[in-house]
Amino acid sequence: MTLDNHNSMKKLKIGFLYILIVLPFLGISQYTDVINSNRPGKSVSAYAIGTNVLQSEFGISYEKQDHNTLNTSSVFLGADIALRYGLLFEELELYYEGTFVNENRSFSNVGFPDEKYTAFKRNRLGLKYLIYDPYKNEERNKPNLYSWKANNRFQLKNLIPAISVYGGANFVLGDNPYYPNEAIISPRAMIATQSRLSPKFVLITNVAYDRIGTDFPEWNYIISLSHALRNPKWSVFAENQGIKSDRYADVIFRGGAAHLLGKNMQVDVHIGANIKDTPTRLFAAAGFSYRLDMHKDKEIAIEDQNATGKDGKIRKKDLKRARKKAKSKSKKNKNSKRTPQEIDEIEF
Repeated sequence: MTLDNHNSMKKLKIGFLYILIVLPFLGISQYTDVINSNRPGKSVSAYAIGTNVLQSEFGISYEKQDHNTLNTSSVFLGADIALRYGLLFEELELYYEGTFVNENRSFSNVGFPDEKYTAFKRNRLGLKYLIYDPYKNEERNKPNLYSWKANNRFQLKNLIPAISVYGGANFVLGDNPYYPNEAIISPRAMIATQSRLSPKFVLITNVAYDRIGTDFPEWNYIISLSHALRNPKWSVFAENQGIKSDRYADVIFRGGAAHLLGKNMQVDVHIGANIKDTPTRLFAAAGFSYRLDMHKDKEIAIEDQNATGKDGKIRKKDLKRARKKAKSKSKKNKNSKRTPQEIDEIEF
């Protein structure tokens, strides 16, 4: 890589970092009340998606890397996929993540041929479980009936996060050039927290210990701040990720936006860059999330049965009355099993 190319890449990266640092102060972050997608960032929400909910999150990405020491330049085309399913009860979620990339690598040194790699850079499966939800305490979360401002301003108690734990494994299939001689299966553990700072701001943190037991175990943290705009269908986010391993260490910044197409669909875009030149990274991605919602509250199912008439038919007026009664019960008993944002979206 020539000196001019390196300087141009460095200036472009500084520009991206400036944008990512400034965006949060302009009111930019990711946030969605309904589908609860982990996109467009890399952070994982503390809350599960709910029993019998199947959610898919897809993305395509483009990345440019220049390695100042190895004198290489690489272009990556990638595809991300995440599949999430709510198991057994509200707090438990089965979670698969995969990233498949095609890399074209060239050398600035004369005589070195170009190289091409195609493989999974991420391929893992795990379970996430919500162990603490601050909104279970009804007394703590009673609204102020006399002040809208008091209910919508930042309060210190909002810093207390929901906490979930994750346990899973990475899978290295075949002769993977990104993880040479690594075991086929290696464990992964993570703690995810989520704080609702205000009705429009959410703070998520992830701390993970990855590839446990291999020659290159990895520590990883992510801090993500999201914000809902005045139009609730739009949200924006800023994110910082740190990676520490003998194989690769870096600090990465991301920022982007998401748009809600419906209660079960979301589209998103984001850009990002890192802070080092071994390699320098610049990337952009776009994605789509879709939720197949088969969830049904138990209380509502019971009341639906009670609304059945003598002739076996469900009468509209009886069903409406039964669901109104179930909704009242849900506010008392089911708030602990949903995010505060999801509670606002329940409709009968």
